[in-house]
Amino acid sequence: MAGRPPGLTAFQPARPVQYSRPTAPDIPTMQRRSFLAGTAAVAATLATRRVAGLTRDPAATSVGFVIGEHVNVIDMAGPWEVFQDVMLPGGMESGFELFTVGPSKAALQATGGLTIVPQYSYSDAPRAGIVVVPAHHSSPATLEWLRAAARRADLVMSVCTGAFILARAGLLDGLSATTHHEFQDSFAREFPKVKLERGVRYVEHEKVATAGGLTSGIDLALRVVERYHGAEIARATATYLEYQSRA
Repeated sequence: MAGRPPGLTAFQPARPVQYSRPTAPDIPTMQRRSFLAGTAAVAATLATRRVAGLTRDPAATSVGFVIGEHVNVIDMAGPWEVFQDVMLPGGMESGFELFTVGPSKAALQATGGLTIVPQYSYSDAPRAGIVVVPAHHSSPATLEWLRAAARRADLVMSVCTGAFILARAGLLDGLSATTHHEFQDSFAREFPKVKLERGVRYVEHEKVATAGGLTSGIDLALRVVERYHGAEIARATATYLEYQSRA
């Protein structure tokens, strides 16, 4: 994969790692979580460095979340929580740097009335190693930006009906994909060049992946963590999240 950062493995389709039964003694990275919980000063420093943006760790993989009006909260927040909670052994740093991209930097209304202010617009967003596309109201400008971003990214992943946006951008032509179960029939009708997979949490390929509805994005994000940093780090992240995978 072009531009592969250290630790990103070549794509090999495999049975997903089960994240529901890890135990803390088997996961040494979780020891640092206990340390952070008891050290307010260090935790505050870590939070400050995260807010600082993309300058914290040049070795970290950047993750851009593409959002627009009526972006679904858990489609975005689920994968965001996964990537922000990835901690690598031997240091205080995360393996990922996160940012949001919108049509402009004006505030957006997400589902349920949540207000989100994008950090970047389509015109000034930095390169993202991973592009996350949750369900939201997109536009031709969204599709144009996404096509360009996909050419430079390691992976583009959608959550829920974000798969419609990927398909409209032409990123799923000739591939298999999934989406929220209530929209699968309309997806199949609109995109005959895409093989719809039903009854799965996610479908992945080397450069693109699609998750089913809502919480399926957490499973896919954990799988992406595994592809970059291995199964042990993915299990540690799921343990910290207290997340039991259905994949």
